[in-house]
Amino acid sequence: MIKGLKASCTWINDNNPQADIQRDDVLIQLKFVQKNFGIGYKGSERTEASGFYYTLKYHPEFLKQGGKLMTSKDYYERIIRLYNMTQEEASKLTRNSPDGLTYTAWREVHNFFETTGATPADIEPSLLTNSEVQKGAIAKTIQKEEARLKEIDQQRRMNAVEKSKPTAKEGTTVTAVSAVLEGGTAFCTRVIQKRKDGKKISEFTAKDWKEIGIDTTLGTAKGGIRGAVVYALSNFTATPANVATGLVTATFGVMSQAKLLREGMIDDEEFLINSEALCLDVSISTVSALLGQTIIPIPVLGAIIGNTAGMFLYDIAKSQGLKQEQALIKNYQAEITSLNEVLEEQYKSLLRMLEESFKKFKSMMELAFNPDINKAFEASIEFARFNGVAEERILKSKTEIDAYFLS
Repeated sequence: MIKGLKASCTWINDNNPQADIQRDDVLIQLKFVQKNFGIGYKGSERTEASGFYYTLKYHPEFLKQGGKLMTSKDYYERIIRLYNMTQEEASKLTRNSPDGLTYTAWREVHNFFETTGATPADIEPSLLTNSEVQKGAIAKTIQKEEARLKEIDQQRRMNAVEKSKPTAKEGTTVTAVSAVLEGGTAFCTRVIQKRKDGKKISEFTAKDWKEIGIDTTLGTAKGGIRGAVVYALSNFTATPANVATGLVTATFGVMSQAKLLREGMIDDEEFLINSEALCLDVSISTVSALLGQTIIPIPVLGAIIGNTAGMFLYDIAKSQGLKQEQALIKNYQAEITSLNEVLEEQYKSLLRMLEESFKKFKSMMELAFNPDINKAFEASIEFARFNGVAEERILKSKTEIDAYFLS
């Protein structure tokens, strides 16, 4: 699972003589028993129950249905060695033989396979040895496994970081793709615009193609700059891609407005309005992307977007050395900040009034349902007045109540 694979094993844990775990569709019987390496042998009921012999004696269909037998790694190796050993070789084994291999053990292993019809292919080794799962060692085994998993996880993280590192080649590709995309878009947009004016492509003059070429060149340049800056900001700083894109877009817009202002084509007020609108569009897009599905109070959202737009605008002017525009934006930002403070106080005042009214409403409602009928009646009259019921429609006495219901 730590490698991203789907979990395939289920621990059955029902003391079933057939299966202890299930791997996909395969049932597996586990035996980590020291006696006869877990295979058991034909003998007393107690001895049989401790090994695979018992499972296959009473459930001979287990292997035929695709079941598997599993024992510890070291016992599996000994079973296979004894199985592959000839009787002549086994007869030379003594009680002092390494790994506890004896002639008796050889005989029991062969007797198990001959009696049950099982084969070595029906047995699988565990990843653990018999000693690693004993009562006094299991805690250490689990700690060892945890350390192994953490090591795998750390290695995968390091590999992921290494793969995701920015490279000059990737940056060049991003820049080129962005340039081609934006240049191509500018070309198509300009051609479509001229087609809408009633001109066929075959009727385009040299002047038309020059205009298209200029727009395409500018679009390509902008696209290249945008791609390079966004790639650099999003990979070499903590700037999210959507914020980086917004910053570049706003910069292009404000610089074009500053050019119009200096050429006298717009005045100070138009510069502020146009630049603020550009940055506001970018801010809404950026903030929305950052907030995602987060639910926040609307007044706070308005303040965030307003402040973000102002910050975009001022930072762009400051970074581009637009001194005249800086003064205009600074004054404008001060007015916006002052207005925000006034609105914040009004918001808090209205919120306090609402809370007080709700407390009074709740208090009167509790009195209107008071167990004391007389108190509840008087409170109900006040409750009706509080909720704006006309005085002449409020029933204030028993006589008025009787007259209302009996008329």
